[in-house]
Amino acid sequence: MRTVDGRVAGRRGQATRQKLLDCLSEMLSSSPYRDVKVIDVARKAGTSPATFYQYFPDVEGAVLELAEQMATEGAELTALVEGRSWVGKAGWQTAQNLVEGFLDFWRRNEAILRVVDLGASEGDKRFYKIRMKILNSVNNSLADAVAQLQAKGRVDKDVNPAAIAGSLVAMLAAVASHQKGFQSWGVKQSELKPNLALLVHLGVTGRKPVK
Repeated sequence: MRTVDGRVAGRRGQATRQKLLDCLSEMLSSSPYRDVKVIDVARKAGTSPATFYQYFPDVEGAVLELAEQMATEGAELTALVEGRSWVGKAGWQTAQNLVEGFLDFWRRNEAILRVVDLGASEGDKRFYKIRMKILNSVNNSLADAVAQLQAKGRVDKDVNPAAIAGSLVAMLAAVASHQKGFQSWGVKQSELKPNLALLVHLGVTGRKPVK
């Protein structure tokens, strides 16, 4: 762990750096990204702007650090699909587990994901790469699952596995970022998950699930 000027940060320095990141993460949960200033983060962490600048070039640099940490944690999403069965009752369980895990990950990281989406939509390649890293953790495994079913004759030969997987992941991301909005449509969280899982199962297998 190094400071901006290349010095190795000691244990106390690493703790200070992490505290600044924790405070920034907390502030992003309650304030618009562009309203967060270095002086406010430093004050919340009980330190000075000069100390902040020892570890990060600016707020955006610290946000990117948070986003990278989150993307690394996002690798856990791969386990929800990789090596899982999509046949019979096991397939329905896989679809439910994927939806549950995906929505939960988005909910836990809502604040930083909102900033990542903003940066990616504005064409910032750094945020775009982070967003794709998270989505690829599911997309690649889903594409493999569809291809395997196709090879066994369980999915129509005209289906494009990459297109199906990409469409499903884009749908999951859109729904995950709009979870609170479903309440205004009269849809409870408990109702959203099984219906979303149904769409995922249909997309991957082309069949209604065996429950």
